[in-house]
Amino acid sequence: MTTPLFLLRCVQLGISIRDLDLLTIGMVNDMFAENQNDDYDYPQIATQEMMDRW
Repeated sequence: MTTPLFLLRCVQLGISIRDLDLLTIGMVNDMFAENQNDDYDYPQIATQEMMDRW
C-alpha cells in the first residue's frame, strides 16, 4: 500500500491526522474493509434456528 492510498482511505473513513496517532495501519485497513462490507446486500442472513442446526 502506498502512502497516498493510505491517506485516501483515511479521508474516506473520516479519520483525521490527529486520530492517526491512536490507530495502526492495520486498524485503518480493517475499518476500511468493514466499511465496504456494510454496503454489501447479503442475499440470506442466518437466523437463530440456522445457527442452532449448525
